[in-house]
Amino acid sequence: MTHDSRDIRRHKRTRAETHETYFQVYTRNSRGLILFTCRWLPVSTPKAIIFLCHGYAMECGTFMRGCGDRLASAGYAVFGLDYEGHGRSGGVRCLINKFDTVVNDCEDFFKSICSLKEYEGIPKFLYGDSMGALVCLLLHKKDPSFWDGAILIAPMCKVSDKLRRKIPMVANLLTKIEDVVPKWKIIPTKDIIGQSFKDDAKREEIRNNKLIYQDKPRLKTALEMMRTTASIQDCLDKVTLPFIVLQGEKDTVTDLETSRILYEQANSTDKTIKVYPGMCHGITTGESDQNISLVFIDIIAWLDTHVSNGNGKSIASPREVEKQDDKQKCNF
Repeated sequence: MTHDSRDIRRHKRTRAETHETYFQVYTRNSRGLILFTCRWLPVSTPKAIIFLCHGYAMECGTFMRGCGDRLASAGYAVFGLDYEGHGRSGGVRCLINKFDTVVNDCEDFFKSICSLKEYEGIPKFLYGDSMGALVCLLLHKKDPSFWDGAILIAPMCKVSDKLRRKIPMVANLLTKIEDVVPKWKIIPTKDIIGQSFKDDAKREEIRNNKLIYQDKPRLKTALEMMRTTASIQDCLDKVTLPFIVLQGEKDTVTDLETSRILYEQANSTDKTIKVYPGMCHGITTGESDQNISLVFIDIIAWLDTHVSNGNGKSIASPREVEKQDDKQKCNF
């Protein structure tokens, strides 16, 4: 990921009492594709850095702006990246040829921020929404000891059983043609936006967001998501970083039972799961303002207990310290 000034354009800087907001920061990935990044910075020295991983078909700059504003107002430096083919980034709309490229682009950008002198030595957290939570787990897989924790919102660790039953019936055919017609919009889906976002006004705002992909999933994307979620289910016990899972009780998009399995199987010594009665999939973006505020109170409280008291080091229990050597050896 290059940060050559020739490859970066910055626009729209605004300032509030608690933080500054930067939008439309473009960079290039290792394949030369222009990617959109965004950031929300607190006025004071940040408590920690938080990296946003958005969900399938979504984007960071507009859709996750509320998240960035809230976290920056609480004293955190927040950075987001639109994946290839998503939001303002280049590439074919919502086409994921290889899930690894999404993860690699995130890792390159996130670690380039961590390497900056102003962020040296402060805690680093991942924040993933739905498919973005899967990206967080895969980033942890690549470097188990690097991240200080993860916030996993309705994590997509499993494709719905209904879709999984449909695909195997034609799996041989689809895998034979996926590289011939990878862009094919073949996979039938219900109204995901309608299922995900309960608040009427927020749902319509999301429908009107032209940066959000709202067509049928592409063949290659669907198969990559199925393969990746299948592989992650086999190694949930290798998850070792501190994490919190937050999910709505009435979520019909991602499997709440799989979140419970993640919580039970993970070998993290510091793990939390929080289920919100009556809430749906989009607990930080599609609920009432009151419900969203309740969720962010929990998120910020969890973060505040995992950051330093001013010395630039994450707080770790004696048990967590004992586990550090094991984390270094983990083959997730």
